[in-house]
Amino acid sequence: MRNEPATPVAVTLPATAGASAQARRIVGEAVATWGVSPDVAEDAALVVTELVSNAVDHATGPLELAVSRTAQGIRIEVSDRSPTMPEPRPVQVDSARGRGLIIVAALSREWGTSPTADGKTVWAELA
Repeated sequence: MRNEPATPVAVTLPATAGASAQARRIVGEAVATWGVSPDVAEDAALVVTELVSNAVDHATGPLELAVSRTAQGIRIEVSDRSPTMPEPRPVQVDSARGRGLIIVAALSREWGTSPTADGKTVWAELA
């Protein structure tokens, strides 16, 4: 990554099926501008897809996406209006779903959730 400061990106997304693709484009453009390595850019695209998909599936209302550069890498935050905190579940091997948070944990240096006044933020930091 380059050493100059980078402007964080924050947008509101609809809680619809197309939100994940829109989020991937936004994060892709941001990390490309910041000169992030292709490997980290690919991981960021997958992480934001999983975070936004979970929010679309389990929350209501518009979503807030924020992506920023940190001293250690990239931070992605997805906020929604559900107070229910996500929890990784055991994977059902015959199911095509249910692996999102496992993928986020595998690709992130750290991830977590923070309650907000009207819901929660799920965040992930990538090296």
